[in-house]
Amino acid sequence: MLQVLACGAVVFPGLFFAFRKILPCVFKHWSDADVVLVSERLVSSIHAVMATTVGVIVVSSCRESVINARHWLATYFIVWYGVPYMTYDIFAMYLSHYHRFHVKGHESYKRHSLRTVNSFVRREFLLVLHHIALLTILLPVTLFFRRDQGDFFVGCLFLTELSTPFVSLGKILIQLSLQECWLHKANGGMVLLTFFLFRIALFPYMYWVYGRHYGIPLYSVPFHLPLSANLGNTCILGPQVYWTWKWSLLPRNPQPLGAVQRYTIKYNTCGVTRCQDV
Repeated sequence: MLQVLACGAVVFPGLFFAFRKILPCVFKHWSDADVVLVSERLVSSIHAVMATTVGVIVVSSCRESVINARHWLATYFIVWYGVPYMTYDIFAMYLSHYHRFHVKGHESYKRHSLRTVNSFVRREFLLVLHHIALLTILLPVTLFFRRDQGDFFVGCLFLTELSTPFVSLGKILIQLSLQECWLHKANGGMVLLTFFLFRIALFPYMYWVYGRHYGIPLYSVPFHLPLSANLGNTCILGPQVYWTWKWSLLPRNPQPLGAVQRYTIKYNTCGVTRCQDV
């Protein structure tokens, strides 16, 4: 019973609901769009801290034998927390999208409908595709096709979440109109550093570790791996490179979503840039 209650299918929606109730009591001037956005960021940060912690534990335990060493958290976390979080996050992103346009008075956003869902999918197609790919590729590979090998590399993939709390903190500071303070600037540096190291450089590092284990040079590793492994890594790495490029196009002095600038914002979330034409 306790295991079910602790499952991500309960934890993440429950936290999201709790933040949506608490934040309006603290920030009474915030709109529904503001509350949903920050609630989504807070839950995302909690999941990221959990995933990063699990990643550190798994990588530390399996570093002596990167292929055959096992740790129960590598599979357990994906099933009980990773998959439920990805499913929840699609819904939370839709709510954020809906309320953002609802508060602007868009006619088609007076209520939830297939039109609002379709608009969300079209505007956030790459991000939705990224989540669905993780659900349909990462889960089967982890459970059925790894042959109980490679927990070390699964732990490395958990570490990609390390940049998320810094991205979320940046969004929250902007929401609080603190984008000019030193903390926001320092946090921006941490975002760039952690995003590059753990969402881009991490992939060639994993190839290097694999090559070292088998005594083959780095350039030969892609030819030593199954095609499915290379395609999977490409599918995960490709969007990270794209989002990094899009991120470089962001304005240097972003404004809060709420108040006066609600209609002209470009913002980044979860390591992903969403550029809105409003």
